Amino acid sequence: PVVVLSNNDGCAISRSNEAKRIWIAMGAPIFKCQDIVKQHCVKVFSANFVLYGDMSSRVMAVLSNFTPNLEVYSIDEAFLSLNGFEHLNLDEYARRIKTDVKRLTGIPVSIGVAPTKTLAKVANHFAKDHPETGGVFCLMEEGEIDRYLAQTPVEELWGIGREKAI
Repeated sequence: PVVVLSNNDGCAISRSNEAKRIWIAMGAPIFKCQDIVKQHCVKVFSANFVLYGDMSSRVMAVLSNFTPNLEVYSIDEAFLSLNGFEHLNLDEYARRIKTDVKRLTGIPVSIGVAPTKTLAKVANHFAKDHPETGGVFCLMEEGEIDRYLAQTPVEELWGIGREKAI
């Protein structure tokens, strides 16, 4: 398990999947997690915001090659409008984006494709959490959307769930 700490090494601001599985919460003060850190040999690192910002800029530059409409949402998240791309196989296009980002920056990404930003976040959640997707998940068909929304707790829906900002 790996955890990256905030300024002054106070709180967990990034966690590997292994760290999440042992219940180290986002934003948790690291001093409250010392028993878990020792018990599970968690690797703890200080954040390098200059490097993180530089890598983010590189990833966003690669993404900008795939659409004229890129919305950088945060340092590690973006929305790419694929309006007008309907003639393409969007799953293949998303896999090409993922491959190019990894090849050109070394950064692995996951991609959710859907008709709205909220649904894209749901699709991305499935892309991240289900290895069989290869890190890309398209949620475009109405019946499929209903099926996956039924599996998603309302608290997890971006822009909808109670007091949870993503």
